[in-house]
Amino acid sequence: MSFDNAIKALSLDALKLVRNNYVIGLGSGRAATTFVKSLSGYVKTKHLDIKCVPTSMQIKLIAEKGGLPLIDADQINKIDIVFDGADQIDHNKFLIKGGGGALLKENILISAAKKVVIMADKTKFVKNFNRTVPVEIQTSARNIIADNIIKIGGKSNVRVLDRGYPFVTENGNLILDCDFGTIKNPKSLQQKVLNIPGVLEVGIFTRKPDVIYRAKSNGKFDILS
Repeated sequence: MSFDNAIKALSLDALKLVRNNYVIGLGSGRAATTFVKSLSGYVKTKHLDIKCVPTSMQIKLIAEKGGLPLIDADQINKIDIVFDGADQIDHNKFLIKGGGGALLKENILISAAKKVVIMADKTKFVKNFNRTVPVEIQTSARNIIADNIIKIGGKSNVRVLDRGYPFVTENGNLILDCDFGTIKNPKSLQQKVLNIPGVLEVGIFTRKPDVIYRAKSNGKFDILS
């Protein structure tokens, strides 16, 4: 099942939310990549003066190739809008993010943004979260955090690359992918994980997006707000 046509179509539609002089947060992943490519052409055609804050090296390289002007998050005090994807979206419109490992910076930008736009295909929409939750941690606290995850009803694995090496985030940390089964109270779980010493970020995002694009397999999309 391919959602490529729908993701391209919704990326073009989302450009209508971009304004001159905006500071724009650029999320990571498949949908965000498609959007950034569309944004590059749109900015040139419309002669817009914008600044973009990437959440990862992956998206930074794509934005650079497209000629988008980039700045770091510590150079600005506001973000007008963030465009990002999600790994899952539940019935509350809460998000699980961090499949690509950029959850720390993604949450910083989303929390600071005036408007948040999420783009995802329909398979990402669930009643209750039922996939693993990424947790970014201090390397030295790995075993302590793993034990605490067990105490709150989960089990964790250190994320590794295909060849078996640990995945290290751009911040120099590790990711624990934590299985809590079906998650019926995301806010409570989010706080329990964040309260564990050594945890830097948890991939449950409870700020509700202002706009959600849902890609369908027939090349069309819905807009939820």
